[in-house]
Amino acid sequence: MSVPRIAAVHDLSCFGRCSLTIVMPVLSAMGVQCCPLPTALLSTHTGGFQGNTFLDLTGQMEPIAAHWRAEGVKFDAIYTGFMGSQEQIALTEAFIREFRRPECRVIVDPVMGDHGKTYRTYTPEMCRAMADLAALADVITPNRTEAALLLGEEYENIRLDREADCRRWCEALSLEGRRSVILTGVSLTPDTVGAACFDRGKGRVEFAAAPLVDGAFHGTGDLFASVLAGALARGRRLTEAAHLAAEFTSQCVRRTREAGPPRREGVDFEPLLWRLGQRMEAEPCRN
Repeated sequence: MSVPRIAAVHDLSCFGRCSLTIVMPVLSAMGVQCCPLPTALLSTHTGGFQGNTFLDLTGQMEPIAAHWRAEGVKFDAIYTGFMGSQEQIALTEAFIREFRRPECRVIVDPVMGDHGKTYRTYTPEMCRAMADLAALADVITPNRTEAALLLGEEYENIRLDREADCRRWCEALSLEGRRSVILTGVSLTPDTVGAACFDRGKGRVEFAAAPLVDGAFHGTGDLFASVLAGALARGRRLTEAAHLAAEFTSQCVRRTREAGPPRREGVDFEPLLWRLGQRMEAEPCRN
């Protein structure tokens, strides 16, 4: 394949930037083919909107995978995000086991919660199932809350403002060095935010940071993880990919804050997509 191909297991919210409405344009702008395996169809995302429609697509996940299998479709990476049920997590595990190859990298964003709380749809059983799914990953991208859930730690114990603590938690999340870790929300100085990156190939933790912009906007986690996935598919090193993801997310948040659209509409990233394409121009595809 001349163009890297990623299978993206996410939901599709038709309005409000998150999940596949971020994943697909970001990967396309980076010169990566996105093949969505949708888990649900919603009229809007659930943050700030009321009365959204919801169509559960769990029953379509295996038939789609079966058709891809029959057609001999292969992927350079598999990238997973929010899951709506334990059944979806189990189907995603089966999909990974079937479609992964030695050269296919599995990137799991273990979406379970934020700000010390799980999302309202997540039960303890789902969190344990997500931990099992993450155990299959080559790279995971937890935030502070998700790190606590994966490690069975109290949220208050996960400090991300000191290098020593970040190194400790990254190494703990790596399953004794078997998977790489991008721990997001790291802020080692008051004016920066980014990630601590444990590269299983190097066996050490490095840091990626970008300017901190005040304000919280829907979709920033999906934006960061999508840029990271695209950069990895294009052959960038782990910390380099995290740097690009942190910088682009920071730029988009700044633009959104200055433009002032309703926050529930998400981060205003589309006008800056050309920057990702420009950054990738000089970077050849790995295939």
